[in-house]
Amino acid sequence: MLLFLRAIIVVFAALLICLLGTVYSLIRFKNPSNVGVVARWFGRLHPLFGLKVEHRFPTDAENNGPCIYIGNHQNNYDMVTMAYMVRPRTVSVGKKSLAFIPFFGLLYWASGNILLDRDNKSKAHSTMGELAQRINRDKLSIWMFPEGTRSRGRGLLPFKTGAFHAAIAAGVPIVPVCCSNLHHKIDLNRWDNGKVICEMLAPIDTSNYSRENVRELMNHCHAVMKQKIDQLDQELGQ
Repeated sequence: MLLFLRAIIVVFAALLICLLGTVYSLIRFKNPSNVGVVARWFGRLHPLFGLKVEHRFPTDAENNGPCIYIGNHQNNYDMVTMAYMVRPRTVSVGKKSLAFIPFFGLLYWASGNILLDRDNKSKAHSTMGELAQRINRDKLSIWMFPEGTRSRGRGLLPFKTGAFHAAIAAGVPIVPVCCSNLHHKIDLNRWDNGKVICEMLAPIDTSNYSRENVRELMNHCHAVMKQKIDQLDQELGQ
């Protein structure tokens, strides 16, 4: 019964956010702050899933300026845990196919996110260059999941280089955002599904890196995030 009731309420709430968010985003068409506003709406849905979510920000997070945020991508529940961490003037990069998801796709496009054709590798590389230009021209931040896919309980997967190439080209720092383990944590038939912690870390300077040593930057960020995720899991006793 609880699963059934939750499913109805969650679907209704998600559709309502999609509809209101689409209207809001069409009025302020592709305004770079749209994404953060709508993402925080989704981020407030976590009590419907029986979750308590603690969001931790550095004291000077408001002063980050243009940067590239990288998060660990676990599953679809990221929408109600990590989404709240999206800051103003931050847009995400997603697969072109997201635009074709009913209700959500129009919202994703109209709010100003960037759609990437991952099947066309040469075009994807040029998109990273365009990202760097947009970051500097429009004073944007970009949110990316460098694993490139959901980890689904496999731990922090190896990173792809795109986010790091873009950060180096734009001359902006990388800001890791880490979420504790969600795998098998949520049972929609269970009233209380425990606590999740999402934490934004200090910016990582990219000024000493270039295309030649981009993998050093990538590996460093991966190590920093893995250490923090392990720490969060230990704190929660997982």
